[in-house]
Order: sequence, then structure tokens, then C-alpha cells
Amino acid sequence: MRTSGPSRRAVLAGTAAVAALTALPPLAAAATGRTYRWRTAVMGGTGFVTGVLFHPSVRGLAYARTDIGGAYRWDDRTGRWTPLTDHLGWDDWNLLGVEAVAVDPAHPNRVYLALGTYAQSWAGNGAVLRSDDRGATWRRADLTVKLGANEDGRGCGERLLVDPRDSDTLWLGTRHDGLLKSTDRGATWRTADFPADPVATGQGITFLVAAGRSVYAGWGDSDGTAERPNLYRTADGTTWEPVPGRPTGTAAKVPIRAAYDCLTRELYVTYANAPGPNGQSDGSVHKLRTTTGAWTDVTPVRPGGTDTFGYGGVAVDARRPGTAVVSTNNRWSAIDTLYRTTDGGRTWTSLKDTAVLDVSETPYLKWGEDEPKFGWWIQAVAVDPYDSRHLVYGTGATLYGTRDLRHWAPQIRGLEETSVRQLISPPAGKAHLISGNGDIGVMYHDSLTASPVRGMAANPVFGTATGLAQAAARSSYVVRAGWGDHGNGAYSNDGGQTWAPFPAQPAIAKDAPGPIAVNADGSVLLWSFVHWDGTPYPAQRSADNGATWSEVTSFPKGATPVADPVEPATFYAFDTATGTLHASTDGGLTFDARAGGLNSGDKEFQLAVAPGRSGDLWLSLKGNGLYRSTDGGATFTKVPSCRASYTLGFGKAAPGASYPAVYLVGSTDSGTAVYRSDDEAETWVRINDDQHQWGWIGAAVTGDPRIHGRVYLATNGRGVQYGEPV
Repeated sequence: MRTSGPSRRAVLAGTAAVAALTALPPLAAAATGRTYRWRTAVMGGTGFVTGVLFHPSVRGLAYARTDIGGAYRWDDRTGRWTPLTDHLGWDDWNLLGVEAVAVDPAHPNRVYLALGTYAQSWAGNGAVLRSDDRGATWRRADLTVKLGANEDGRGCGERLLVDPRDSDTLWLGTRHDGLLKSTDRGATWRTADFPADPVATGQGITFLVAAGRSVYAGWGDSDGTAERPNLYRTADGTTWEPVPGRPTGTAAKVPIRAAYDCLTRELYVTYANAPGPNGQSDGSVHKLRTTTGAWTDVTPVRPGGTDTFGYGGVAVDARRPGTAVVSTNNRWSAIDTLYRTTDGGRTWTSLKDTAVLDVSETPYLKWGEDEPKFGWWIQAVAVDPYDSRHLVYGTGATLYGTRDLRHWAPQIRGLEETSVRQLISPPAGKAHLISGNGDIGVMYHDSLTASPVRGMAANPVFGTATGLAQAAARSSYVVRAGWGDHGNGAYSNDGGQTWAPFPAQPAIAKDAPGPIAVNADGSVLLWSFVHWDGTPYPAQRSADNGATWSEVTSFPKGATPVADPVEPATFYAFDTATGTLHASTDGGLTFDARAGGLNSGDKEFQLAVAPGRSGDLWLSLKGNGLYRSTDGGATFTKVPSCRASYTLGFGKAAPGASYPAVYLVGSTDSGTAVYRSDDEAETWVRINDDQHQWGWIGAAVTGDPRIHGRVYLATNGRGVQYGEPV
């Protein structure tokens, strides 16, 4: 998927390391008030599905992993995915990326997850979860190494494997720390002898796959030569050796995935010249007859000329010998496809050529065009072992499935992976929610239980949204900003249902679109600009709906503009570099400093204005707490009930109350959680629980101005979660 993590972004010592094994905390009840029911606003996938694993011994059971959105279990009877890692909390945000999934063919209820989103120095170490009830409950083993589920190579094969000879033995391949082994079902881990030397900036082990009683390991740090092996094997679980006769050359530099046909005793291996999902321009497919050691090149189509790509996913049909499916990856000119063979790779058929795609359930997959594409970033491919015509493949945005090898539709219900950036709950109109998102722009949610019928906001289509705002006194007027190929800003006069691009935009908008604000009556726009590398630029102002723009030199560079909900002439901005609140009373033409001496240097802050109240400002300053001003930012007072504040929003007031409900992602004496206050932050009630935490949730939260108690929460990889009292 994407650049999706929050901005805060040990090698095993000796021959053994004991990981801490802890039971997950029980459902919290003491700090909660009225029980909340939490659900996901349906968008339909929207993220990179990096792996799918059908259980070989149980019909209709499968697991999926994502790069930042956790793991899921498929139930064929209901046709839905169930999230398995929503219990991971704020401090464990790095564990929402799933590096690998493993199942035990001999024990159908056992499942294992290797978790860790980033292997960078600023990220925490990985962990392994194990379950005896298909992911309903977990036990956890913390590792002393890092994993990288959202880094290059995240679409490679499963790096976690139950040993085919012993269900108590597990193998875990890491990116920078070699091979780990557990002999107590994942409770403790130690380094295993492995002949390849880890590379600090490399890929390490790209997959582990069982072939009979042997285990094969792909190695991603080879140069494709015979002298530097990229495929290893162990037959006894102790000694690893290079596989003889393996292919060499650029097209076989990195082994991506492997699948074993137990009916023919052949191992299919896909290769590329880079780990992917980006950067691949060459690749091949080879198979190894494990009984003789003979290799055969079975590449369906050679990359070349303008048609450059690598090979990614591979799956075999457990019911039909010699039947396999492989995927191309990073094939932009001719569009990626699946190739299927029924004769052991002698001939192949492109399934894309006869595919009929039905995306009526998730219309955003048209990406603003007339017809959807077959997909991109195809590295996860799986064939149902109980149904040869049930095939699924993951893309950078969804999971397609077929039951007849011709008609395809998203098989994605229950799986939501959006990284959400902005939220609006309009006070009027059909939609109760508009969201600004990573990768899929802005969505107008006609319904919370179905993917938006309009798909992504078009005209223009954005990749990632950087700004979203609604005129407080004219709710039909909405503006948005983001990364787009045909414009970076747009407005709507019907509450976000249809859009038009600004008649003009500042030149800097193409390279540095940032947050945008609109004043109370919709007559003035303020657009801030921040390059993707973090460089801020002067804000620009428009008083003619984006036809002309002028620079506002007194606006603090890179700040997020906020409009007063009552006074059209008033805007606010917090300068984190100096810890100063700035305000404008002339429609954004000039800004003056007001309160100073506030916490500075923290990029994770939020300035909000209470709806319907002029000058009633709330400032979230992360670990430094929550501050409030009732005089337009001239002075601020710290809110004593809040220890830390990450994001804050407002909703309909409680019955009998005059002030809007306040919703907070932050910390009180009860810990970091989602809270609601019905008394202007005098007291808080926790409204989420220990099973609904979703990792890092600091981007946005807002209540519904029409329904007291309903709250919408932006997550970094689990879409929009919304809660209601029950």
C-alpha cells in the first residue's frame, strides 16, 4: 500500500532469546460507561492485501494479511472476513502490519501471525501471536528483532511456517536478522543456523514453504549469480544447504513466492529483479522436480521492451496435478494479469483476457473511469483446495475472487484497510459522513453499510487527500485538496456529492498540496502547502472560489488553517515551530500572533473550534495535554482532566445539555482510549474497549451533529470505525 504510518516512525543476542509471553488483557469495563457497539463504515478493502492462505484441511476457511491493516479470517458460510487484530492498542501500533500468517494442517484451529510494520530504528520490535481458536483469542510472544510488513518485499511469500515434521516447531524468516526457530509453538524463539549472512538494509528471507517433509527458504539478498545462492533447503530441520541447479541471472535475482504441487512433487517459484511491489522490471517462473532435482523454466511471457514487470504470486491446485496460477506484478503498460496452466507450465492462459469484472459492490475500483482494471500489485494468489474454480488474488486496493475463472468480483466484505486522514459529519443532507483518505481520495458515504455508490470523489480523482473542509453556515459547500494528476483542489455545491476543480490553483499545489479551510459562509478559501518531504510553503488565499489566489505572507508556513464557525472574517492557525496561536479577523488577508508559550516542535497537534461558538478553541498538544481558549486564542487554559490529547472532535449535545459532546483520542487517568464528555471536558467516559483499539488512531475523530453518542474514528489501516451507544 502506501506512505501510511504516523510520523513517529535488537538483534537476537547469542544463540537464544526468550520472548515474553503474555496473555492479552481482558475486556475493559470499569472505565466505560454505557456500552458502545463498534462497526466499520463500508468502503470495500481499499488497501494492499499482501497474502491469502486457504487452510488445507478445512473447507471454507482462509486467512488474509495486509500491510498496515491487520489480519482477517474468512468464513465461507457468511461470505465475510472477520478482523483478528483490532485488540492491538495505541502502544502496539507497529503490530498492525502483518508480515506473515501460518496455519497447522494437522491442527485446524491453530493459527499464527508474525507482526511488525516497520524494521526502521524508530519502530518497535515485532511479535508473534498464536491462537488455538482460529484467532478468537491470542497469546503473544514479543521478539527482539524487527519485521517490515509495510516495507519493500511485503508482497513476498509467507515468512512464517509450521514445520511439516513437527507441529510444535515453527520457523520465522526475518529481513535483517536471519532465521528464527521455535520448538514450543511460538512461545520462545532463538536464532537458527542459516548459511546466508543477513544484510542490514536487505530483504533477508522472502518465503518459507514446505515441500513434503522438506522446507525451502527464499533469500532476497542475492545478486542472481551461482556464487550467491537465493534458494535454500533443509530436509532434517537442522542443516540448510543451497538448492542445486537453481536459475540465475537478473530475471531470477529475487525469489518472490513458491508453491508446492504435492500431486506431482514439483515446486513452482516466481522470481523478479526486485522484491516489489514497486521497482520490478524483469522476472521469470521456474519449477523444481523435488524427486530428481531437475529445474524447468516455465515462464509464461518474458518481460521486455516497454512491457516490463516481474512475477509475484503463485498457487497450485490441490485437486488437479500440474495446475497452477502465477501473477505478473508492476506491469503498467499491458496491465497485470494471472496466468494459469493445466499442463505443468508447458502452456499458459491469461485469465485477464476473458475476465468480466463486476465492481458494483465497490464502485471506487473504477478510479473515475468507465471500467475497472484487472489490478496492480498482484502478489497474493490462492486457489481453494476444495474448489478448483474458486481463485482469489489481492491487489493494491482489493481482493478479487471467482468461482468460474471468468466472472470476478471483490471478495472483500468485512475487510477494510483504509488509512483515513480527515472526517466530516455534515449537519444536514443525505450523508452523515465524508472521509478524506490515503490512496483513495475523498468518499461521500451515502450509507455506512455499503461502499459509496459514487466511488471516489471525481473531477478530479485524488490519490491521497490532504485537506477536507465544509462551510459551517453553508453546509452544501465543501472543499478538498490532495494529490491528483489533473488538479489538486476541488469544491462541491451539493454537500460533497459532485465536484468541480478549482478554476485555477497556485503552482505549488501540484507538488505540495496541504490542508485547506473555508470560512463560515464559503466566501474565502485558505490553502496551506507542505511538500511530501515536509518542506512548508506560504499559504494562499482565494475569495472567488479558486479562480485567483494570493500569497498570505503572515500565515505561519505549513500550519493547518481553521475557520471560525460563526464569524466569516475569522481564521485561526497554530504555529508549532514557535508554540504560538495566530488569528485573522480580515478574512485571512493577514494574521497576528495571539497566545504564545505553548508547547512547540510537535508535528502531531490539532486545533479545533467548537461548532456554533465563535472563538471557542481547543488545542490538542499530544503528550502535553489539551488546552482551551474561549477568547479566540488570546489565552489558553490547560484542561486538567486530560493527560494527553491526540485528536478531538464534537457531536450532538446530550439530552438536556447545551454544549456539544466532545470526543477525544487521548489519555486520562484510565489510560489511552477513545472518550466522550458531555460536560465540556470536566469528566470523560471511555467508549471503546480492549477488543476495539485499532493501533494508532490519532488522525481524526468527530461526533455526529445529528445523533448524540454516534462517533466516527479515523484509523491508520482499519478504515472509519463508528460507534453508537446500545
